[in-house]
Amino acid sequence: MEPQGSVNADPDDSDGEGRCTGWRNWSGFWLLGLCNNFAYVIMLSAAHDILKKQESHKTTASTEATLAVDFQGGNSSNSSRYDCNPVSTAAVLLADILPTLVIKLSVPFVIHNMPYGIRVLFCATMAAASFLLVSLSSAVWISILGVIFASISAGLGELSFLSLTHFYTRDVLGGWGSGTGGAGVAGALLYSVLTQVGLSPQVTVQIMLVVPFAMLISYFAVLVPPPSLPQWKSRRTEYAAVGSEENRGLIDGAEEEEEDRSTPVTEDVSTGPLTFTEKLHIIKGLLKFVLPLGLVYFAEYFINQGLMELLYFPNFFLSHAEQYRWYQTLYQVGVLVSRSSLCCVKIRNLWALSLLQSEDRHREFAMAAASVGDSLGIALAGLAAFPIHRYFCSL
Repeated sequence: MEPQGSVNADPDDSDGEGRCTGWRNWSGFWLLGLCNNFAYVIMLSAAHDILKKQESHKTTASTEATLAVDFQGGNSSNSSRYDCNPVSTAAVLLADILPTLVIKLSVPFVIHNMPYGIRVLFCATMAAASFLLVSLSSAVWISILGVIFASISAGLGELSFLSLTHFYTRDVLGGWGSGTGGAGVAGALLYSVLTQVGLSPQVTVQIMLVVPFAMLISYFAVLVPPPSLPQWKSRRTEYAAVGSEENRGLIDGAEEEEEDRSTPVTEDVSTGPLTFTEKLHIIKGLLKFVLPLGLVYFAEYFINQGLMELLYFPNFFLSHAEQYRWYQTLYQVGVLVSRSSLCCVKIRNLWALSLLQSEDRHREFAMAAASVGDSLGIALAGLAAFPIHRYFCSL
């Protein structure tokens, strides 16, 4: 069942304009997925460079000369068999995911008060600020602050755009998923290639400032917004307007029947905003989806950010930092393939899963709340990576 007021809701519409609208919406969500996750990916790809900057600030001038050689051919500054940064890249991962986790745990309860247009403007602003802080910073804590801004942008954007799919046809989910996978490949590949050809990490990150502007173009120019979309007004305002019209109709009808004037007017809970109790009930029903999702992301990021930085081959033409960037690029290629599979392979006989869905009225909130699973798994992976990094680097 398609949501009421969705754009191009009739899947059998063969009109050229309808097909054009469908392609615009699919493309718009693909670009939004790419732009939303781009800053997040760039920060993970630059994690090794950010921590190398931290190490250079903590050493003396003589030690800095030694480290400059160590990072190219192995670390002789400690007795470990591994070329270790003092801090695991999981530190950058936590800065990149904890704000997102906090947002996903709390914001779904109040996000309906913020119109979608304002959300997108805020996300683009935070993403641009993150690129500027990381590229222009002179201290690692400023870079970490930039990573936090990127996390805020990605977290609020993810739950907002997933909620936004409620107003469109279901095929835009495939575009969103493929776009988030594309962000991984585009972000990691661009960062690796540009730094490989000689650009500094700072200049490379500044080039990425084009992405927040692309997000604004994707949302405001590519997507075709349905009439029911609360673009510049909150859902609460929309409900109040609907309730006012219904009450006016009751009053007009009461002029014909005297006894109706004494009848109290009550809000129709089936069309009004969700209550706090209803939202908690929806979250309870989502646990069977959230927990497996969190487990998958825990295993994925424990390897990606907890162990991958230790996989270093000293007798190779790429330095440790360069090897790390290309590991991230290859990982993101796999992410793109997996997240684009929905566009290539569709399993039709999924009638049983329809019994597990939320009601249409609950779907917008459920799409936002369910996304907490991946962030929770990533945050736990970042925490678990610290003792593992300490153990291997002490060998």
